[in-house]
Amino acid sequence: MSGSSTADGTAPTAMVAIETATETVGVAVRSPTGLDAEFTLTGRRRHVETLTPALEHLLGQVGLAPGLFTGLRVGVSAAKGLAQSLGIGIVGATSLDILTAAAVAAGHDGPVLACVDARRGEVFACVRETTRDATSRRSVPRDHVGAALFAPDALVAALQRLGGTNVVAVGDGAVRYADTLAAVPGVDIVTSALTFPPPRTLLDLAAARLDGGEAPVAPASVVPLYMREADATSNFERAARS
Repeated sequence: MSGSSTADGTAPTAMVAIETATETVGVAVRSPTGLDAEFTLTGRRRHVETLTPALEHLLGQVGLAPGLFTGLRVGVSAAKGLAQSLGIGIVGATSLDILTAAAVAAGHDGPVLACVDARRGEVFACVRETTRDATSRRSVPRDHVGAALFAPDALVAALQRLGGTNVVAVGDGAVRYADTLAAVPGVDIVTSALTFPPPRTLLDLAAARLDGGEAPVAPASVVPLYMREADATSNFERAARS
């Protein structure tokens, strides 16, 4: 497998070749000036332990730096790789979905503000209330504030439009901006728990969706869900300008 061309078919400024299909782990890199470096290790089946350090070392040898990779992409890539190798599908959920479900599982009734620190002075947030349909017995979400990227002041304004409705706020964004959000009547910040989306809740949420008839999706169709330009993209652009 190699990076041999760009999307428009022109030659790239640098290339990486990776071989992991056999007992051998092999990596080769080529700099924009044509300088090559290669690494191979045969016979130990240590692909996971060897590939990334070898690539990082070789890139350094030819004067290149590894690209930036956001945490979200790391998780999605791992899930896709596992699913593809096992021939199974993926059930995905957003961090806001998981935080909301965790708050409900913890016994919080009524609307939940799921709030994730997006850095850059912003948060990803929604206010969602989960009820149970008496006929189907399925959980039915109702959005009071739709999922979006907010500056803290804009989120405060959206919460104020709820007219003092009691809202439980969870997530690291709620903790970071607790003083700002707690000034809104009716908002209660949960600071001792639920500062991040619990993986166990994702298990329960995925199981419930499967039980409800939702079908797993093919690994190739799973992509990270960003509500703004990914950090890696903007960092690449800043690095290029410098």
